[in-house]
Amino acid sequence: MTAEERLAALVEEVRHDPAALPLASARAARVVGRGPGLDGRRIEDVARSRLLVTACEAVGPDGAADVVAAQYAVGDADERRAVLMALPELADRGIGDGAVPVVLDALRTNDTRLVAAAMGPYAAAHLPADAWRHGVLKCLFTGVPLAAVADLDVRRDAELDRMVRAFAEEREAAGRDVPADAHRLLAAADR
Repeated sequence: MTAEERLAALVEEVRHDPAALPLASARAARVVGRGPGLDGRRIEDVARSRLLVTACEAVGPDGAADVVAAQYAVGDADERRAVLMALPELADRGIGDGAVPVVLDALRTNDTRLVAAAMGPYAAAHLPADAWRHGVLKCLFTGVPLAAVADLDVRRDAELDRMVRAFAEEREAAGRDVPADAHRLLAAADR
């Protein structure tokens, strides 16, 4: 049986019983595989995201945010990353702002994998401005490359520029290095 066939079996399991999602997600890497896939995403992330989307489709738009929150709550860091990575697709399927609490929780962690995944397209489209700006600063604080921040050029504003400038000045005053990404943002702000 191929990895795609094994994933299809897990998807069918979740389609028939959305409550099977946590166990199916936990088993995904072992059943389907691990490591980089052809599209640059990790195989297990793709599998777990597909399982989450399937569970959300099975319960419908009214229950999808609850499924996302529950899966995020019970998942380990890898499973939580997959939840965050699935949010853009779920937003296209009607979850709307329902997953914002999950993104905000990820941004409160110091797990750079979660912070990077949290600042993807869903955050760009759904986070309020103040929360999104704090997410950008969290990336700078934790060393997450700003390339992970979706629509940075679109959402960047004078307040973010002010915050990054204050961050850089504070780091310099303390004798600490200022991340190159902060310098790039400030250079763009000065143009």
